[in-house]
Amino acid sequence: MSYQKVINIAVIAHVDAGKSTLVNAFLKQSHVFKDNEKVVDCIMDSNTLERERGITIYSKNCSVQYKDYKINIVDTPGHADFSSEVERIIRTVDTVILLVDSAEGPMPQTRFVLQKSLEIGLRPILLINKMDKPDQRAEQVIDEVYDLFLDLNATDDQLDFPILFGVARAGIVRYDWNKDTNQDIVPLFETILAHTQAYPDLSAEPVQMQVCALAYDDYIGRLGIGRIYAGTLEAAKEYEVCNAEGSARKGCLNKIFVYKGLSRMDVPTIQCGEICIISGIADISIGDTICPTGQPDPLPMLKIEEPTLSMHFMVNDSPFAGQSGKYVTSRNIRERLAKELEVNVGLKVEDTSTTDTFKVSGRGELHLTILLEQMRREGYEVAVSKPQVILKKINGVTCEPVEEVVIDVPSEYSGTVISTLNVRKGLLTNMEEEGSYTRITYMVPTRGLIGYRSEFINQTHGEGTLVQRLADYEPWKGEIPQRENGALISTETGTAMTYALWNIQERGALFIGAQTPVYEGMIIGVSAKNMDMGVNPIKNKHMTSIRSTGNDEAMKLVPPRILTLESAIEFINDDELVEITPTDIRIRKRYLTEIDRRRHARQLGKMAAEEENA
Repeated sequence: MSYQKVINIAVIAHVDAGKSTLVNAFLKQSHVFKDNEKVVDCIMDSNTLERERGITIYSKNCSVQYKDYKINIVDTPGHADFSSEVERIIRTVDTVILLVDSAEGPMPQTRFVLQKSLEIGLRPILLINKMDKPDQRAEQVIDEVYDLFLDLNATDDQLDFPILFGVARAGIVRYDWNKDTNQDIVPLFETILAHTQAYPDLSAEPVQMQVCALAYDDYIGRLGIGRIYAGTLEAAKEYEVCNAEGSARKGCLNKIFVYKGLSRMDVPTIQCGEICIISGIADISIGDTICPTGQPDPLPMLKIEEPTLSMHFMVNDSPFAGQSGKYVTSRNIRERLAKELEVNVGLKVEDTSTTDTFKVSGRGELHLTILLEQMRREGYEVAVSKPQVILKKINGVTCEPVEEVVIDVPSEYSGTVISTLNVRKGLLTNMEEEGSYTRITYMVPTRGLIGYRSEFINQTHGEGTLVQRLADYEPWKGEIPQRENGALISTETGTAMTYALWNIQERGALFIGAQTPVYEGMIIGVSAKNMDMGVNPIKNKHMTSIRSTGNDEAMKLVPPRILTLESAIEFINDDELVEITPTDIRIRKRYLTEIDRRRHARQLGKMAAEEENA
């Protein structure tokens, strides 16, 4: 087999910088898209949730041919909650293309992905994207990127990075945006070849392939994805499967695949340097190394950052349970979570003291809500609690995760945002005026950000942006106030009536409209006061035989605030749950009746008194 020159690259950036768009430009200009190819296969963000949200959730692989080089391209997530994907995949590449928005400049997640790349010795290529923006400030952005490199202790080699300018959406990359006139991405291809050497020919050495990602196929089972660092890998052959602890087991590879364009191709052998997919080893795990039989030589284990948030997933026991869901039992939920663990290494699932509740930990709210949304669409019913941060003991001190938050907000709203974050134990680290907007940088405990995003949207009238990344663990910051307003709680079970809601809406904002089924203990709105309020949403106007001398007052309801899954989870307090079904998202009290809630409150008060006396 003749040696194929291979270069592996990853596209890294902050969310919405244009990573997936750039990969599409690679594919289009490499003539990967053919007339007989289905359109659905010609996009990287193929997952339904990715298309709806406009974000990359899972890293994806593809390949293009340029001159006599095969270039494997990895499209990585930009959101901090999916950073475990980035951590692992960049270990399989030879260089990274760092995308930075020409107007926004480096953002929190830019720092994270760049730091991970520099730590393993990669030499990035900088591409200033979205040069067609009217407010582009490319020169200042380049200076900010240099400052970021210096702050991350980049080496002299890493600081000597090539700089390109482009509009990924139009498939244009240039060496000099003002002087060049080309309308393609050839400069990027040429820079990759000039900047990065092809993987060396180590085919004569014993094979070494490390698994950095997992996938699942309904027909062939669990799949391992990784790079071959040495030797040649062969299908239908027995190998030694090693881990970093030194233990080894035998396993036979069934099939091996490589990426060709957007498709994976079954091949009998694969050379070193390639990113490949292997099947046949049922218990393959992240970090496992494939070695020749009798020659175990594991590569260093891949380190994954630990989860920062946890939620309780429990069987839905509301009065409306089982009305729309297909999978409703604890066994169903357990099996689904076990399946998710097969591929989602940033997730952790633990049993609790009760058989119908599971503690699920992840990298952030988005990480967990994506899983819940997937389960909901698959027909699962589940109730979930308010997210809780995961604490650590560091040198005997209880510490909590703290996040760097960068906020761009119209200047007239900056005071409100600052005041709110101060109450949430935030620390202001930087503040800059940029035209009519103010950029505010805060260090905020993760606890302080739970439930804040919806409030932020209201405070800024939807004109502000907020991005965050995990910065560090710091000593516990003390108690943080929960939601200021109380809840409007239904005291009855039935169908909500216009007459009742018309009277209730004076007491707060509603989450439901007329003819919505409700049950006792269900939260139907947010109170205007800082206390919970029981209301009767099914009350109807009494009929009478007496004719009115005039027309009845028209009952006009204010349009209800429709809760998304994320906003519902952000809204709830510790004593509340979100009920998630394929058709509905409801909020409820953990204890549905007023008597049960009072009984529970007395028990908590008694326990608190006992702890004080002890």
